Amino acid sequence: MINNAFGLIWTGEEAPHLKELTTERSIGAVPFGGRYRAIDFPLSNLVNTGITNVGVITQRNYNSLMDHIGGGAPWDLHRQRDGLFVLTPFFTRENSGFYRGTVDALQGAINYIQKVPYQYCIFMGCHTIYNTSYERMMEQHLASGADITCLYNIEPADHFVYEDFSSDVRFLMNERGRIIDMEIDSLRPKSSSCSMDCMIMEKSLLDYLLNEAQGRGYTDFLRDIVFKKLDSLKVYGFRYDEHVARLNTLSTYFHENMELLKAEVRADLFSQQNPIYTKVKNEAPSRYAGGALVRNSMVADGCLIEGEVENCILFRGVRVARGAVVKSCILMQGSTVAENAQLENVILDKGVLVRRDRRLLGTENFPVVIRKNAVV
Repeated sequence: MINNAFGLIWTGEEAPHLKELTTERSIGAVPFGGRYRAIDFPLSNLVNTGITNVGVITQRNYNSLMDHIGGGAPWDLHRQRDGLFVLTPFFTRENSGFYRGTVDALQGAINYIQKVPYQYCIFMGCHTIYNTSYERMMEQHLASGADITCLYNIEPADHFVYEDFSSDVRFLMNERGRIIDMEIDSLRPKSSSCSMDCMIMEKSLLDYLLNEAQGRGYTDFLRDIVFKKLDSLKVYGFRYDEHVARLNTLSTYFHENMELLKAEVRADLFSQQNPIYTKVKNEAPSRYAGGALVRNSMVADGCLIEGEVENCILFRGVRVARGAVVKSCILMQGSTVAENAQLENVILDKGVLVRRDRRLLGTENFPVVIRKNAVV
């Protein structure tokens, strides 16, 4: 367990490629895996590491996020000492309330950062999903004498479809694991070491770097500060070898949810050793009517299935009516598929109603997405 660090989560990342999924919510509130939100994973990773003080930096469309995390009780962060701190933007003469990137976001949270009584900061975003604890990363950070340690995993250079992808950061390291160069959104990256948007550093160094960045027009902490100081700062990488899901585009979001239908992926992301916590909702178990057919699907509580469901992720309270056929779909909370409708490779956001006899067909790379509370 780590007892001399605090966590800082940035939830205001730009996610234009997620389109309808982030129109009314921040990326931290994006539903994932049947009953979770993206922020559940960094929060649980920190708590499983022993972190008891976590700041969540928000920017826009954060009502859904705040409703989900509340006071932090599901993560045991609802406490008198330390706990969960939601850092919403505020307007002052110096602060416009609009963050252009992680530098502005961190500067907006500087009062919280300076008051936290811990030496080290674990800073991360929300669009990268994985299950770990940070003890070994911290051990390496201390043993190497690093100023900053960045988490990364191995991804082939052709893993992403670049015409529909952004924010791909690759590390080039020497034989000791020190980062000596970076590739940012390169069309032909030389490195397979892909940033997981998580780093460890001393709080005093973070404060110093933010003060130096003020007035220079810097917007991104990794690109504008760390990248430009690779010669003067000792920046090391820490390799993570388990499953990593990146929610950067609609196609990757769809693909990573479908990956959960594999037993080995579920066992890694939802391990008993490091449980993933989320907001608890007391709902009745799902019901399966006579004649219903369900194959290879994840079904959350409160669903009513009367039709056919195959290779799907169903969130809480979904209804699939008699005669409806749903294949390779993600149906979010409270969605309804009426009689004799046919859906394949479709993402329904919360509260969507698909009327009877409708037919929606997408592809794996281009799923059909229906916005929240829409009627089709």
